[in-house]
Amino acid sequence: MLHSSKKSRLNSSSRKVLELKFPVQDIRSAKNYSFLIKRIFDVVVASSMLIVLALPMLVVMAAIKLDSTGSVFFSQPRIGLGGKEFNLLKLRTMVENASNMQVDLESNNEVEGGVLFKIKDDPRITKVGKYLRRYSVDEIPQLINVIKGEMSLVGPRPLTLRDSSKLSPEKFSRYQVLPGITGMWQVYGRSDSSSKQLHLYDRFYINRWSLLLDFTIVIKTVLVVVAGRGAY
Repeated sequence: MLHSSKKSRLNSSSRKVLELKFPVQDIRSAKNYSFLIKRIFDVVVASSMLIVLALPMLVVMAAIKLDSTGSVFFSQPRIGLGGKEFNLLKLRTMVENASNMQVDLESNNEVEGGVLFKIKDDPRITKVGKYLRRYSVDEIPQLINVIKGEMSLVGPRPLTLRDSSKLSPEKFSRYQVLPGITGMWQVYGRSDSSSKQLHLYDRFYINRWSLLLDFTIVIKTVLVVVAGRGAY
């Protein structure tokens, strides 16, 4: 009950901070033709991947269920385009009460700047979850978020309420585009990035966005995931 109360206060505090944010411009209106192509690409690829991965996913889901108690899926509020909140889907890689445990682990955060929360050898991660996270298998359900229009295949990392509430106003530009399953953070840093680097990646992506940049990030993502580099 104490953990639940702490979590509730944390989410309430984060939402109050987020309510103070100013609306940001949706840059898709300035490049509507290119973003239309991006959206079509997102839907076609996401739908195709879900069909191809359906059977392998059943095996992974069975492994998760056998490894630990709790739901196979994990849903968490994230902040997306225009500061709008949505529920991000993942395969569960942590113990059932992981969100509650984070409150007590905040002092162990190893990310410089504190916007993100990451610790190596996180005690909340399950045995199966460790491998799913290393190769980003846990992110596959977000293809559903892409089809729903809440995310894109490529874009800034969708932050939690806790992380978003710690952003300063000059970093709100990340909400000008849909968040992505992959992006510059995943390609060039993943869990080894600092909060400052995350903002630099966001700003570069927003300012230099193009279909070619998205394609380049997708290719690099495949290489990074296969190597299992920088994830924990």
